[in-house]
Amino acid sequence: MNLIIDIGNTVAKVAVFNPEGSIIDILYCSNKSLDHLCEICRKYPIKRGIIATVIDLTEEVERKLKSLSIPMIWLDHTTPLPITILYKTPQTLGYDRVAGIVGAYTEFPNTNILVIDAGTAITYDFIDDKGQFHGGNISPGIRMRLQALHSLTGRLPLVDPDGEIKALGQTTEEAIRAGVFKGVEFEMLGYVERMSIQYPNLLVFLTGGNDFSFETKLKSSIFADRFLVIKGLNRILNYNKWDE
Repeated sequence: MNLIIDIGNTVAKVAVFNPEGSIIDILYCSNKSLDHLCEICRKYPIKRGIIATVIDLTEEVERKLKSLSIPMIWLDHTTPLPITILYKTPQTLGYDRVAGIVGAYTEFPNTNILVIDAGTAITYDFIDDKGQFHGGNISPGIRMRLQALHSLTGRLPLVDPDGEIKALGQTTEEAIRAGVFKGVEFEMLGYVERMSIQYPNLLVFLTGGNDFSFETKLKSSIFADRFLVIKGLNRILNYNKWDE
């Protein structure tokens, strides 16, 4: 079985895949402690694994990862991939963007795909039907936008993202929440519509941690998959198989 460790800006995911490529288990951990790592390793006969992180690791996490007795890949820009990277600075390319693209292209090869990952930041990444990753854009996520409106102004409150989203807010709190969520929705719609002009058969994947992104009425072929990144990491691990 494969062990997938996905350490993000907000949380870490530890997942186990069977040899057929299906998720057997997934646990959410603190990205500062990986508190469920030992538990999941004791529970399953892990053969190999992959580690991917977008943050600097704490001493505790580094100690736990180094103590693993199975062969591990640390994903970086030198890791062989089943796609072609056209990005000019691959060493600065976030692993989550790469893994999301790999995950989507694995499910729909020979297809033009736009992957929208709505997490701490919102990323828009494109891979063509020849398996070439062209790049993409990075935009602030929901909480980042709400925080910016509060911290960069004198009197606007910090608004909880959970709450009713109206077409037009009738209080300052409603106006901020609606402005942020609707702004993101219109942003996504704009990307999809613009890309669909150039690539009429465009397929769109939505992933990430924000529920709103799966409810937007985008006029295209949409596939929502919260586990796209860890599926992509599993594909990368299998692509780098070694003799056991």
